[in-house]
Amino acid sequence: MSKRTPRTLLTALAALTLLAGVPALTSTPAGAAPAAEAAAWDTDLAAAAYAANPAAVTASGSENGGTAPGLAFDGNAGTRWSSNFADDAWIRVDLGQRLRIDRVALDWEAAYGKRYVLEVSDNGTDWRTFHTETAGTGGSVTFHTYPKEVTGRHLRLRGLERGTAWGYSLYSFKVYGGAPAPASTTRTNLALHHPAYANFYQHAGTSPAFITDGGRPADLRGDLSRWSSDWNTDRWVSVDLGAPSVIDTVELYWEAAYAVDYELQVSDDNRTWRTVYRPSATEVAARRADVKAPGDAAGRRDTVRLPQPATGRYVRMLGKERRSFYNPAPYTAQFGYSLYEFEVWGTGGSAAAAYPALPGEQQGTYRTTFFDDFTGTSLDRSKWRVVRTGTEMGPVNGESQAYVDSPDNIRTENGNLVLRAKYCKGCTRAGGGTYDFTSGRIDTNTRFDFTYGRVSARMKLPVGDGFWPAFWMLGSNVDNPSVSWPASGETDIMEAIGYADWTSTALHGPGYSADGNIGARQTFPGGGRVDQWHTYAVEWTPTALRFYVDDRLVQQTTRDTLEATRGQWVYDHDQYVILNLALGGAYPAGWNKVTTPYWGLPQSSVDRIAAGGVQAEVDWVRVEQKG
Repeated sequence: MSKRTPRTLLTALAALTLLAGVPALTSTPAGAAPAAEAAAWDTDLAAAAYAANPAAVTASGSENGGTAPGLAFDGNAGTRWSSNFADDAWIRVDLGQRLRIDRVALDWEAAYGKRYVLEVSDNGTDWRTFHTETAGTGGSVTFHTYPKEVTGRHLRLRGLERGTAWGYSLYSFKVYGGAPAPASTTRTNLALHHPAYANFYQHAGTSPAFITDGGRPADLRGDLSRWSSDWNTDRWVSVDLGAPSVIDTVELYWEAAYAVDYELQVSDDNRTWRTVYRPSATEVAARRADVKAPGDAAGRRDTVRLPQPATGRYVRMLGKERRSFYNPAPYTAQFGYSLYEFEVWGTGGSAAAAYPALPGEQQGTYRTTFFDDFTGTSLDRSKWRVVRTGTEMGPVNGESQAYVDSPDNIRTENGNLVLRAKYCKGCTRAGGGTYDFTSGRIDTNTRFDFTYGRVSARMKLPVGDGFWPAFWMLGSNVDNPSVSWPASGETDIMEAIGYADWTSTALHGPGYSADGNIGARQTFPGGGRVDQWHTYAVEWTPTALRFYVDDRLVQQTTRDTLEATRGQWVYDHDQYVILNLALGGAYPAGWNKVTTPYWGLPQSSVDRIAAGGVQAEVDWVRVEQKG
């Protein structure tokens, strides 16, 4: 459930069919709409089309007459615009009216942009940047705007640096979106092209923005223009109508992963909600019984005419139970909630509804708010929690060790924290399992949880296949079952898996977790090694995460780029610091390909642990925050 073929603005707008009327309470599986209604809604409103008349396109220049700017909008993948040979070349389009832009897709020819900005304007003179690309590599790229407010009549790509000695060359420049539904005294779909929100979504291509874009497939099948939550029951999606409205009907066009049970709620302030509808027990039972294999399942249309009109500015679907699928029969599994379209019918509303401004950079200077240099005779437990397998955590990642609270594994020594691995065949029982290895893991959870700051540590690490020390952070809500991982967010400041010359950094969140994380690998310059002292750090702000090794920037991920291309930014709440030494598991095994005697941990590494001395050392840990 990842790729989609959504509809594009303007041409699709002309095809948009607004329902003239809707019946009372019905819940209709795909393909079973009453005949009288079929013509009104059983139409594919998501067919792709190019955004604009080529005559509405201008540019700073063209390489020649055969590469005019309009050719990037002519719907022909074999023609292209090619700019004059200048870094500051640009191409712009007049969309004909003020629209909310959902996303922009660029299909580059070999002459691509390395650095460029996408800008929007109401008058063609005053431009607002909504996306900045700093490391373009060409190809086909899509930039989603959610959750930014991007509205305007004119749209421009302005080059900053070319990727080649030639100009900028685009086969196609596609713009998606539409005109927000205005205030209305007659009954209409007040939600069309209005801001939408959700507590979580699966990835950038299934953000809440798609539930109000007017796009849905006729048969309610396929991965097309939809919101999809992560795999959790407690998920919601909502629409801002822009002003108080009188609502009589809500139309939900579900993908196959529909809600078995849910509530429709309204609010005046986006905080206090009133439930105005919930399916009956009979209907819930029928929906619960509709279990199919994913490939055989289709969506459904829920037409909910409220028993009496409701008033409010915001309307929300709050999921209570997810549909089950055969996986395979007789076994079942559940995914998230997936909704093609959320229509709100009534009067009122306002086209002025807008996404709120995103947080900017913090002001002030950094000051130290947490520090430990491990000079005490033992671990300072007012600052650190010792994590134990089977108590604070379960086994993870296929790792071979049990984390225990023992001075054999966690100690302070010569002014350093030492996390040491120990081997004893079958000696350790923890969490219902038997382990041959023990090691140490500590964190600041419940001692020091914080939002934003510069986090650093000076460390010396072991070399050897499968030795996996890490310095990282987890969202403090990770143990909340309605959030959990990766929706909590994870920030890997430093991971090493036993190679002498490199470490890595990574971010994990919805749509970019596990092997699909946003990460980077850094090699030490000048022959440096992990078993020498190095300082590892991250600067975490409301707009970016920047990772450093010995003050050298090794990864920078901005909120802008992450949400435009990958998924949800989940780094706006408390995290806590973790230090651990793992043994074997998924990450080392992915590189060293070792499967015996332990996954990711060869016999040579086992022998070294048994001989003693495999350890990670930490000189100090510091957190600095602005205030």
